[in-house]
Amino acid sequence: MGFAAAEMKGSGQQVVSATEELGDIGESAPLSDAMLTMDVVDTLKASPALAEAADAAPQLRALYARLGIRLEGDMAEDGLAAYRADAFLHVPRRGAAAALARLYVARRRWAPGVIAAIVLLVLGFGGYFLLYQPYQQSRAAEALAELRTAVPAQLDELYQSIFDETKVQQAATAAAAVRDQGKAAALKGDRDGADAALAALVQIRDTLSVGYSLHIVDRPDVKWGFWSFPEDYAAATDYYLVVEARDAAGNPVAVPVTDSASGRTDRVLIWALRVPEDVYRAVEADKADDGRIQHDLVGIKDTGFLEPDYTVDVLGGSLTRW
Repeated sequence: MGFAAAEMKGSGQQVVSATEELGDIGESAPLSDAMLTMDVVDTLKASPALAEAADAAPQLRALYARLGIRLEGDMAEDGLAAYRADAFLHVPRRGAAAALARLYVARRRWAPGVIAAIVLLVLGFGGYFLLYQPYQQSRAAEALAELRTAVPAQLDELYQSIFDETKVQQAATAAAAVRDQGKAAALKGDRDGADAALAALVQIRDTLSVGYSLHIVDRPDVKWGFWSFPEDYAAATDYYLVVEARDAAGNPVAVPVTDSASGRTDRVLIWALRVPEDVYRAVEADKADDGRIQHDLVGIKDTGFLEPDYTVDVLGGSLTRW
């Protein structure tokens, strides 16, 4: 605020002397023309009514004279012109540079949060790339090593068990083919292929190890047989006997059976076996005779064999769902 403005009260119409506070400014602190012009502008900002007065310049000279300051020449007019032209008005700068400058000035407010966020990001990325990723890579390497060493050994062990137990060349030949496929998959890093080979060998081994007799189911809660039309040839009829496997003590045995319709293999207690019509009709007549099936044996499966030795004609194909 200018020297004269500091002494103005109210609307700026009344001015008192400031010499007691400022001393002899003209002698002790001479002001340059530019500084006096700026001070005049500040005085006019504090008293807009003075700036609008017709005799503004003489009033300014009188005001400054009371303060012991003499406005030489056209200094009063220059101050008025500068005031009206907003020559000393501060206009905030805009743009990217100004925004960056303001951001820098306000760094105490935002810097701690930004630094904390950067630290967290560094720790997160560092933890991922320096700890988690190497750990995952190590686990993947261990799994691959196990796949290429332990799995082939398991395949060989299963094949040898099948070879020692089987009584038919068919089982050994099938097991050898599955073993070789599993080893090739393990060498390529194909876990799914290797696991599928292991499961297939386990199924062959379990099939060889069990012995049972195959009987037609003759219970009130289960229908002994049925017929159906195949989807690919509606003019034909398929006949099925519902059978179950029993061990030497007569207890049900769950065996792996492949469903002809879906191709899925499940361990089941009962399933439907496709037979010729004359076999189906013979069982139907046996059941109609006295309400019981007297001749219910349809095959015997000994250990070391893949398939039962059937006592009736069969056409191949089974259903686990119907």
